[in-house]
Amino acid sequence: MRDNFKEYGLTTTSLQPVGRPRSRRLSAGVVDELSRRMRIGPLRAGDQLPTEAAIREEFGVSRTVVREALSKLQAAGIVRTRQGVGTFVVGASRAKPFQVDSSPDDSLAQALALIELRIGLESEAAALAAQRRTPGDLDALKGALHAFNAAMDQGMDTAVPDFQFHLEIARASHSPHFAAVLEALGPTCVPTAFLEAAAGEELSAAWASQVRHEHRSIFDAIAQHDVEAARAAMRTHLVNGRERRRACERPRGVLPP
Repeated sequence: MRDNFKEYGLTTTSLQPVGRPRSRRLSAGVVDELSRRMRIGPLRAGDQLPTEAAIREEFGVSRTVVREALSKLQAAGIVRTRQGVGTFVVGASRAKPFQVDSSPDDSLAQALALIELRIGLESEAAALAAQRRTPGDLDALKGALHAFNAAMDQGMDTAVPDFQFHLEIARASHSPHFAAVLEALGPTCVPTAFLEAAAGEELSAAWASQVRHEHRSIFDAIAQHDVEAARAAMRTHLVNGRERRRACERPRGVLPP
């Protein structure tokens, strides 16, 4: 399936984010990267963050941007500032790592609870992405959508590119915690291979067509800066996904209502 993205007339000029001051975008980028280093290394609990001057030099931003980023990290309970000493990564007692068991072997109740979490999380992430996405965000989203469709065309497992599509939307929200939660869940929160195996060939084909359409609707809304449509499209996609998961518990070939 070939997507025609040219219909939107997307250009560097037309895709500039709206209503998002430059300093806030820059500070969000600093927050994203420092948060990533605290999640996966090299920064660990108790470590001191680089000085404001070092962060300014590394990221090429102003003192105001650095202080805004550090303020956000402190408000989130991720770091603690000691007056006259520096800023430190907090220990586990101050900030418990987010963990959810998203194994594809989970029970139906666990799987549905995970989808409910994603409905609340990703619907709002999609709305923010429609408002804040940049040309680079949209390019990344196009690439993920293309990879998903290509994997589906070739009969390959689509869980990883499907997850990447959702992760790029979370990143395009420019609110670091949306992407952090999805990264914590990982690709197994998108149980595509399990659904295809459980549903059977005929039902899987119907679902594949439906999922393609749902993904494209989400992309369209984000590309067009349509906040409410993006929120609704993501919610519809995940609610439908919940029903597809439930349908796997029914006798093979019985369509969800």
